[in-house]
Amino acid sequence: MIEVYEKREKLKNLKETLDVAYGSIAPDKVKSRIAELKEIERSDGFWNDTQRAQKVSKELKQLEAKIEKFEKFFKRLSDLSDMIDIVELEQDESESAKLDDEISATAKSLEELRLATFLSGKYDSLNAILTLHAGAGGTEAQDWVSMLYRMYMRYLDSKGYKVTELDRLDGDEAGIKSVTFKAEGDNAYGYLKAEKGVHRLVRISPFDANSRRHTSFASLEVMPEIIEDNEIEIRPEDLKVDTYRSSGAGGQHVNKTESAIRITHIPTGIIVACQNERSQIQNRETAMCMLRSKLAERRERERELEQASISGTLKKIEWGSQIRSYVFCPYTLVKDHRTDYETGNIQAVMDGDLDPFINEYLKQANTNRK
Repeated sequence: MIEVYEKREKLKNLKETLDVAYGSIAPDKVKSRIAELKEIERSDGFWNDTQRAQKVSKELKQLEAKIEKFEKFFKRLSDLSDMIDIVELEQDESESAKLDDEISATAKSLEELRLATFLSGKYDSLNAILTLHAGAGGTEAQDWVSMLYRMYMRYLDSKGYKVTELDRLDGDEAGIKSVTFKAEGDNAYGYLKAEKGVHRLVRISPFDANSRRHTSFASLEVMPEIIEDNEIEIRPEDLKVDTYRSSGAGGQHVNKTESAIRITHIPTGIIVACQNERSQIQNRETAMCMLRSKLAERRERERELEQASISGTLKKIEWGSQIRSYVFCPYTLVKDHRTDYETGNIQAVMDGDLDPFINEYLKQANTNRK
């Protein structure tokens, strides 16, 4: 006889987890805001201000999607409850096995949804702009950047994010000196901010004729894409703008016109560059967006430091610190130094399996906030 008590207990636990996660998003407030935004959409002359209309529509779409995800899960758990009743009635072993698989898959998906509720920061829902820089070490470090770039491309592709390369400087012999790219999708910055910092590689160098072990470093910057921010003032007199010829892929247009843009923000020394677009105007717009994003990220870090100082707590600032080591030799290990999460399956990680690291970071960050 097929016993379904354990299945019901698992389903009960899933329902409790879902209820807590749903409550954490303040559903009544979300629904109230949805009603408010729909009322704005129905107002006369709504589309006269295109920029405002697009902003309202985007917020409405995001909030509706947030509620819809939870509603689908409540329906999914209800269906599972019905399936348990059927299995108990029909005593079908094959259906019982399918039900177990479905409960396991639901538990995994629910954990992802629960982690997404941790992304409540000001910029977490935005797109992300990432920049990889090679550390000291020449070709060895530049090859490490190309490996990390491939890793993040695999990860972003698996999550369904749209990726656009904005700027790239190839190595002299191999690899990449630096590359900037944008990830577009729900909560891109919220997830990817866990990756900012220094990444360390230990391996037998393919560029060393004596096959010695080398240690290489690369840093990753992660910024939210800030389209507009009234708190950030960028004065024209504070900018130094340089134009140059693009050096990346792009057909006949590349190297024929000085369409690439480099902007230096004189007060802070922040430098951004873009050569992806075909026109200088488009590259300038993208570069200004990158500058605005960097200034916003810098401001948030300063606020965090100030808050930690006022509260008298010592808060570890991960920016610029070594966050993870990737060891290929004499053993295989990837270890995150912030969470102590580690795995010996280094090939899976290099193929983009970053969810365990990001999820563990989000769990611990959420625990530390409580």
